[in-house]
Amino acid sequence: MSTTSTTEPDLLQARDTAIAEVGWGQRVSWLQPRNACLWVFVAVIAYGLWYTVSTVRTEAPIYGTPLGIAAIIFSLYAVLFWWFTTHIDRYSRQPLDLRIAAFVWGGFGATWTIAIHANTALIHLYAKWVGPDFAVAWGAGLAAPFVEESAKGAGVLLLMFIAPRVIRTAFDGFVVGAFVGLGFEIIEDILYAINAASENFGVDPVGSSLSTAVLRLATGFTSHILYSALVGAGIVYLIGTVAEKRRIGRGLVLVAAAVALHLVWDSTTAITQGNGPATIALLVISVVVALAIAVTVFHLTVGTEREAMRDLMSPEVANGTITVEELDALAGSYRQRRAYRRGGHGDRRHRRHRLEAAHDLADELGRSRGVETDRVAYARSELARHSPAAP
Repeated sequence: MSTTSTTEPDLLQARDTAIAEVGWGQRVSWLQPRNACLWVFVAVIAYGLWYTVSTVRTEAPIYGTPLGIAAIIFSLYAVLFWWFTTHIDRYSRQPLDLRIAAFVWGGFGATWTIAIHANTALIHLYAKWVGPDFAVAWGAGLAAPFVEESAKGAGVLLLMFIAPRVIRTAFDGFVVGAFVGLGFEIIEDILYAINAASENFGVDPVGSSLSTAVLRLATGFTSHILYSALVGAGIVYLIGTVAEKRRIGRGLVLVAAAVALHLVWDSTTAITQGNGPATIALLVISVVVALAIAVTVFHLTVGTEREAMRDLMSPEVANGTITVEELDALAGSYRQRRAYRRGGHGDRRHRRHRLEAAHDLADELGRSRGVETDRVAYARSELARHSPAAP
């Protein structure tokens, strides 16, 4: 059924504008031989992969068991947060290959190619400039936040110019940044676990590795994943796109917030001068503040995506494919979606499936740029199939 005969022209125009601005349903073209950003991206990751293989070859014969256990634990952790980060991307979803590219940059490019070398060099400079004691106490806190957030942010920036039709909104930067941070988090945590195995002259390497793994798991979401999400959103604001007006002040604040959170986290012992209870209290406060900032930035950046969803699917209300209530749930918050699902008086399963089918229809409309295709027609038929009145 064509929407052009049953909807107002202004609704269709708004749909076309939304699709064009946010890049809904666009795919990444990796065949760009003249794009220098792509070659830099590939070269940085290639070196990181080579460095990873060299490190594993050296460490595996000595600490193979802790390495294997850490890899399994953090792989499961990665799957969990991969699902979560994908779940919050409910609007103009990022393509799978872009998410993988972001993860790989964070895991191998930002870590092994940039951070591990730059951190060490900067800490050595602090030791020369100020003194060894200062470098021991404050080196990590005054090196890692600047080096690592720059390294991860560079990946988001490169991907913006590799996939300019896909990364259009600050929320896109938020999601892509989170995947970069996830990759960084996983590989760094495995490195920490390996280093822990060699502590105490290698006595109980598995126990030492597991203790470190548990600590890293408990604080993972409020560290690199969150920091990189803030940096990613900030970079999009700093650069500006067709869909997102350049807001330099807002972008700088988001990047600075990520660096500040990272700095406090890595400097807790130095700030509290080794006082145990004070250190724990500061860590707890850091986690709470970081989560509050993440929620705030999520709501700050997701507005453009929600407006695009409303514009994209409004013609489907006019032609009777979905209801106004369903449109509000699609373009609304988690609470609105939950209220819609619970308002069915016995048909929650149908309502949940209808929302999922409506999301699929939005994706198909985005891919076709609003043009009626067989895939769009099939998505509409799936919506009808999940109607409570359907047999």
